[in-house]
Amino acid sequence: MRIGLLTEGGYPYVSGDARLWCDRLVRGLGQHEFDIYALSRSERQEVEGWLELPPQVSRVRTAPLWTAEDDGVTLGRRARRRFGECYEELAAVLCEGDGQASTEGAPCERGASSADVADRFANALYGLAELARDEGGLVAALRSESAVRALERACRAPGALRTARGARVPELLTVAAQLERALRPLSLDWYEDDALGSVDLCHATAGGTAALPGLLARHFAGVPLLVTEYGVQLRTHYLASADAPPAVRALLSAFHGRLAAEIYRRATLITPGNSHTRRWQERCGADRTKLRTVYPGMEASRFAEVGEAPDGADPDTLVWVGRVEPAKDLISLLHAFAEIRKDEPKARLRIVGAPAGAEGAAYLGHCRALAAQLFPDEAEGVHAVGDNPVSFEEIGGPEAPTLAEAYAAGTVIVLSSVVEGFPLSLVEAMFCGRATVSTDVGAVVEVIGGTGLVVPPRNPRALAEACVSLLRDPERRERLGAAARARALELFTVEQNIAAFHSIYLEIVSHSPVRRVVLDEAGDPLPFAAPAEAHVLGRWTGPMTRVVARGGPTWATGAPVRATPPTALPLPTTEAAR
Repeated sequence: MRIGLLTEGGYPYVSGDARLWCDRLVRGLGQHEFDIYALSRSERQEVEGWLELPPQVSRVRTAPLWTAEDDGVTLGRRARRRFGECYEELAAVLCEGDGQASTEGAPCERGASSADVADRFANALYGLAELARDEGGLVAALRSESAVRALERACRAPGALRTARGARVPELLTVAAQLERALRPLSLDWYEDDALGSVDLCHATAGGTAALPGLLARHFAGVPLLVTEYGVQLRTHYLASADAPPAVRALLSAFHGRLAAEIYRRATLITPGNSHTRRWQERCGADRTKLRTVYPGMEASRFAEVGEAPDGADPDTLVWVGRVEPAKDLISLLHAFAEIRKDEPKARLRIVGAPAGAEGAAYLGHCRALAAQLFPDEAEGVHAVGDNPVSFEEIGGPEAPTLAEAYAAGTVIVLSSVVEGFPLSLVEAMFCGRATVSTDVGAVVEVIGGTGLVVPPRNPRALAEACVSLLRDPERRERLGAAARARALELFTVEQNIAAFHSIYLEIVSHSPVRRVVLDEAGDPLPFAAPAEAHVLGRWTGPMTRVVARGGPTWATGAPVRATPPTALPLPTTEAAR
């Protein structure tokens, strides 16, 4: 079958989100054909280039989200009126305050009133999409003064949210600019019959803007949509707007909440990466019957040597691996290690990871200063050289040349995060057969499943007690490590991930109509003329049909495809039969 893979800020670029699992998925499903539709997030990402693509990728189309040149489209009077009606309706929905609020302030799609608001949002969104298709783009219109004025009228209207009524002009300009960025996929030419209109299904590798092209392909061409979320895009938007003015935060949260609800409502199936993500999706209106949990697939072979020989670790060493940033809460880990050293003076802590951006670099400097303050250089004698029990390293250095060797250095792996989605470093530690101590955040408990110790976040004393208990009990460490490795090999490998998506692809296509129309000699549609094999990639000896345009009576557009009468095959001779 032919898959339209939709990405944002990742595959096929060499940097960004979800590039590794997308590459593994495409390479693992060589029997299918993939068209890649990618939205890039930065000029740097485009300059860095693409990964090497396998032969089953037949087409790649990209578009930038970080910039949008003026499309040169000037709307006529009727088009301006259509744009004004649709945009004002969209703004009015965002400014209304009905619906039950979620924990982050976004509306949940519940009740008749909320269903009505969801329909109004959808009508406005698809109205803008149809206008963009008819006129060749809406970039200039979405940036225009009329868009800002429509947003202002909606904020000042009776019944608008209190925070929206207080929006000032600079805040309205900010909201309008963010809406224009989020709606840029509406102006793309990806929805014609020779693009997304010709695929068997669209697979969005994230929610939000990444799934918007799939939503439009479903609207214009009836293509089924599969949405995979290993992190919650909606939650990411909430966190990103936490420091924004109240009016900006309220309006953008409303938009992303409504968009997420519409994507979940229209998707054929939704595949969350864990139960934490699944709860968010259900809270935002996803139908439980559409949900299929598919864990991320990770390459287990590179950890096999360490996992099969777990006795080579230093029995007094704790290891932390990950990106250095405030959400990882290394400050609590350092304070916990100070408590550990009181009970286990020989204990050592190795922190392995690179800082994430400028904020991560500043945080790493703060952690180094705290470690120097908590653990002054120690020496066994007067003439010995002191040595700090805490070390900061990066993968590729002399102490940790590879990721597997970093995990191999410790007998207990620690995760101290206060915010976490799917803990990849924890799965890697499980592949290595290591006992783990983790904080109860994100999908940690679901991943561990009883094969490690879990403590509350921001609790250095509890973290220290759990680590000490494992340092003092080698038999328990070995037992937990073996159980963790068995669980990881069963649930979190690339093979299980690929097998799950292959099954889901077949399930979706089997419930979707075949989009090929064949006519008989009289010019009427011929039922069952396209066999089930038409969905399987490859060449067939029978008569080939072609995809005709969609939207309305498909057999009325272009020349019909005539059915070829079956040809009688000669019976095999006796010699051939033998």
